[in-house]
Amino acid sequence: MKRSRINQIMTEAEEMIARFGFVLPPFAWWSAEEFREKAPDTRVAEARMGWDITDYGQGRFDEMGLFLFTLRNGRLDDLQKGGGMAYAEKLLISRADQLSPMHTHVIKAEDIINRGGATLAVQLYGSDEYGGFAEDQGGRVLCDGIAREYAPGEVLQLAPGESVTLMPGDWHAFWGEGGDVLIGEVSTVNDDLTDNIFREPIGRFAEIEEDEAPRHLLVSDYERWLS
Repeated sequence: MKRSRINQIMTEAEEMIARFGFVLPPFAWWSAEEFREKAPDTRVAEARMGWDITDYGQGRFDEMGLFLFTLRNGRLDDLQKGGGMAYAEKLLISRADQLSPMHTHVIKAEDIINRGGATLAVQLYGSDEYGGFAEDQGGRVLCDGIAREYAPGEVLQLAPGESVTLMPGDWHAFWGEGGDVLIGEVSTVNDDLTDNIFREPIGRFAEIEEDEAPRHLLVSDYERWLS
């Protein structure tokens, strides 16, 4: 993706987030230079909090992509010991018919919440005995605390205010149905470097062509900018 396109997506996301009355934390507005100056005294970079725009390395953002902002992220060692900061929260935007491709997680459990906009479509499959994708397996999820059995490939239609709880091994893909959707994600500790298992061999992050300066850094920029 070109950096200019990423900057444009940030602007569009800011406008949609504001329309729903959501306010991002102060570190969201740091310039790249401010981030380099301020981040070493915070957990922002360590926890990979902040802007995240991906086309999964496929170069087709409008068809396959996602906007994310990690608001908070705990510590994996806290999760492993069963106490402390074992949670994470994100804000996402899924555009109309924009696919976030089929994947699951090994560690993370998550609530995916339609915070506003159009319908959020979530396609579900179960796992085989090894946790792999199983096209003939359904499963069971909670939708706002109510148990729901799903058939393999079934698509949940979540209206604003509705949510689904996904556990490790629940394979899922999602997109905006009939328009753009503002999505909340509340989960256990998030590790986007190792805990996203995709059905197809694709990447988690975009490959960036630097055709202009970044408005704000992406989480995938941190290592390079802070080194």
